[in-house]
This record gives sequence, structure tokens and C-alpha cells, in this order.
Amino acid sequence: MSATKKILKDLESLQNALALNIEERIRETVTRRDRFNLVVAGGNTPRGLYERLAARPAGSLPWEQVHLYWGDERFVPQADPKSNYAMVEETLLDHIEIPAANIHSIPTDTEQVEQAAAVYEERLRAEFGDQAPSLDLILLGMGSDGHTASLFPGCPVLEEDQRWVGASNAPVEPKERITLTYPILNNARAVYFLVSGARKADAVRNAVLRDLEKNACPSAFVRPAGELIFWLDQAAAQLVPKD
Repeated sequence: MSATKKILKDLESLQNALALNIEERIRETVTRRDRFNLVVAGGNTPRGLYERLAARPAGSLPWEQVHLYWGDERFVPQADPKSNYAMVEETLLDHIEIPAANIHSIPTDTEQVEQAAAVYEERLRAEFGDQAPSLDLILLGMGSDGHTASLFPGCPVLEEDQRWVGASNAPVEPKERITLTYPILNNARAVYFLVSGARKADAVRNAVLRDLEKNACPSAFVRPAGELIFWLDQAAAQLVPKD
């Protein structure tokens, strides 16, 4: 696996280009396998991407063949404004014709965050079996501290090598999180990092060059079996060597 960098002028340009790329990838995949498994990211950066996908003319994307999963979630009710599900619902789900059975959100109605992680893993294993699935595309963001999904520096879940889903603690509220782990992230057919802004430039450099240990830059240890592409605006890419 080698990483590719796609560097565009700004976030708007990134979102436009990435929406076109994902649209093409979905169409090409469903002609061969009749299904596309997409893991969506939370946070603010991908909002415009989802809005662009939602704005495609009706019938232009085969949403009935797309299955959506979540890379991580805050342990809050799904209707909470801080919920990753709520953001995806607002920007994408409310505007497309996708079967309810194709939406595989992370449950947050359990008593404890560890239970939520266990339930989501059980659901994934019931669907895919005991071997980690090769999901078609996993979208990830990146924090200025090098975290991705809810894999934060110093969290014990960084060392998980068996479970697909784990509980995590963020340095900011809401602190309790549920996240996919490296065993499933690194079995993907493709992983796209979408990163914007100068304040993330150090983290992007570390993730691309992989010269820090796992606890210092969790993003650097996302090393999928398939493609790895960093979609960056110029501000986020400013410290990455051109070669």
C-alpha cells in the first residue's frame, strides 16, 4: 500500500472533486458487485461533501445499493446536535432515497459506551462474518492532534488488534466515543482522509511521513490493504514534501 496525495486550492474545491470521485467509485463498484459499503466521517469538514452528494439529481446515484456505516460516534442521543449521525442525517439522509435497512448507524441508546461498542461490533459481525470486511470506502477526518475517527493519542483502543469497534475517550466534550479500530480500517479497499486548514498541517505531515509513534499520531497508522488517499487543501498540505 502506498499513499497518494490529492491537493486542491481550498475546502470547496476538495468537496467538489471528492464528491465526483465518490460518485464515480459507487457507480463503477455496483456494476461489479451490486453493493457499495461506505463508511462516513463526522465533524464539520465533510458537511459540504455530503450536501453535494445529496444534491445530485434524483436517480443519478444508486442509493438503494449503497450501505452506510459510521467510523465513529459521540455517546449522545442520535438527535443531539453533537451526534455524527445527526449531521449526516441533516446533510445527506434527509435528501436521498436510501432504504432504512441500508443505514447502519452506531447505537447510542445503551447504558454504557462499552455496551454501544459491543452492540455495533455484533451487528457488523452478524452481517460480514468473523473476518474483517473489506469495506469499499472509508472516509476519515484528521484532528490537529493527529487523531482520526475517535482514535485519540494515548487511548488504549489504539492497541486493539482483535475487536473491530471500541470505546474511546476524547480530550473534549462529549468525551465518551465509539470508534472503528485499526483491524477494520486497515482491511478497507480504500481509505480517504479529507483534511482542510493550516492548523492541521503538522498532523498531516506526520500522517503522511509516518515518523511518529502511534500514541503521537494515530492517523499515521491507518494503513489499509487497498488505496490510501489524502485529500488536502493547500493549507493542510503546506508541510508535506512535494515528492
